[in-house]
Amino acid sequence: MSTAPERARLPSIRDVARLAGVSHQTVSRVLNDHPSIRPETKAKVLDAIAVLDYRPNLAARALVTSRSNMLGILSATVGEFGPTSSIVGIEDAAREEGYSVSTLNLPATTPEAIGAAVRQLAREQVDGIVVLAPQVRVFHVLGGMALDLPVVTLQTASGSDGISHSADQVAGARAATEHLIALGHTDILHLAGPQDWIEAESRMRGYLDALRDADLPTFPPIRGDWTADFGYFAGQELSRRRDFSAIFVANDQMAIGLMHGFRDARVRVPEDVSVVGFDDIPVAAHVAPTLSTVHQDFPELGRRAVRILLAQIRGERLPEFGPLQTTLRVRESTAPA
Repeated sequence: MSTAPERARLPSIRDVARLAGVSHQTVSRVLNDHPSIRPETKAKVLDAIAVLDYRPNLAARALVTSRSNMLGILSATVGEFGPTSSIVGIEDAAREEGYSVSTLNLPATTPEAIGAAVRQLAREQVDGIVVLAPQVRVFHVLGGMALDLPVVTLQTASGSDGISHSADQVAGARAATEHLIALGHTDILHLAGPQDWIEAESRMRGYLDALRDADLPTFPPIRGDWTADFGYFAGQELSRRRDFSAIFVANDQMAIGLMHGFRDARVRVPEDVSVVGFDDIPVAAHVAPTLSTVHQDFPELGRRAVRILLAQIRGERLPEFGPLQTTLRVRESTAPA
């Protein structure tokens, strides 16, 4: 009687070849995305891989293909719902393509911190990098580093060095502001994001464009910091002035804090002031009143970034994506003027 259970032998490339009825060289070509493989042959090999749960030796493949099968993510938006959801989309899409992901969160957006993060990803021999760092200064630093890796950014900024893809922030902000205008509001404030943030500038532009096209007066935007605490402070301060009937807020967290500040100051939403946010974070549908906001599909942004990055890595034609469209979600926080 054996004193220990026998170890199950892991399936090999020859096992895959035997099940698919092809040579092991053909299996190798499928694993390396060789262009000469017929679709029906590739399908048989992939089916055999799935049946056997075959996992190639990534270290050996890296020696042959000069690829690590790892993608890097450079993020300066720790803890925010949108970027976190995009990272999940990136990881899911990468896994489907046989890639792993290494994520580095920038502790600061100084040139030194950005350079150290990029060098660390380079040491990990990533095949390409997705950048989720929506500050203009990040792209200025990256642009001066002469990177020899494919890069995809999930924001569009002058000075970005790489392929950019983003949701249509300007159109989303315009739709939010036009919603307020359609309700009869003519004095509309904007609680904006901080300076140097790409999304903040794009959303402010959409707000200003909508007011200009409707020939309505504009007010100096109020610069916030994306947090609910600042929104609460703004609600307390704005309750002392009543020269407006609606506010477009650059993100949902500030909008929720703003409504809290108004409530404590006895300003009713939406009876006295209408509020619309941006992002459609999960809690937006569960506050009181529920928040009208602009929805964007963050996981899809991540999936598209992987498709664009892998096309660069493989030398293929880049997929042609237009800006990802946003959707206005009308809830209880907006009402006729």
